[in-house]
Amino acid sequence: MVLSDARLLPIAAALLVLLPVFVQAPWVHAAPMAASLFTVPLVALGVLLERSDRGFRRDFGAVLVGFSGSWLAGSLFWGWCRMHPLWHLPIEAFALPLALAGLGGRWRLACGFYLASLLGTAATDGMIAATGLMDLWPQVVSAPLHTAPLLLQQAAGQLLAPWPLSGLLLAAGLLGGLAHRLRRHGPTARVAAACLATTVAVDAIFLALALLSPELTGLL
Repeated sequence: MVLSDARLLPIAAALLVLLPVFVQAPWVHAAPMAASLFTVPLVALGVLLERSDRGFRRDFGAVLVGFSGSWLAGSLFWGWCRMHPLWHLPIEAFALPLALAGLGGRWRLACGFYLASLLGTAATDGMIAATGLMDLWPQVVSAPLHTAPLLLQQAAGQLLAPWPLSGLLLAAGLLGGLAHRLRRHGPTARVAAACLATTVAVDAIFLALALLSPELTGLL
């Protein structure tokens, strides 16, 4: 079965959300400058594709430009500022005014992807703060390699207590409900929905890995 562009674009957006977990995280640890500079070819490819006459290629190019903003912010934070969790959201939001201004224009798909990614990040960071784990963040990321996995596992274990777990489930339900409602609207909304839904899935995978195999999370 051949998927239509309307279905293929959200799938492509969801796959882009996965890239920071499986590609960017280890790359930033090994070579933060190279990971940051990779933003340039991402933007160039996105702009080139966006100028195409073909529907999917054009739309995916726009989404790729939005993804490049999230990629750059993630590279900057995890490369040089990872010890300062309160800086995470402000760094991720560096392009917020531009994204809001562009929602009604030619680059609305890029802006929709970026804004949905930012909302997912805000929700994740908000839950980390609400569950009392924000203070543990610097300890985990700065710990020696032989102790960091245990610290991350212990921190993740605290989320399984009734109140933190209830909060996590509530936040996941709200994001999932918002994603479901957005799916009923146009292409930009469907891209945002795919981004939000994948963010919830990625957070769930991260929590499972932190509990079962913390060295595979990409955080350490």
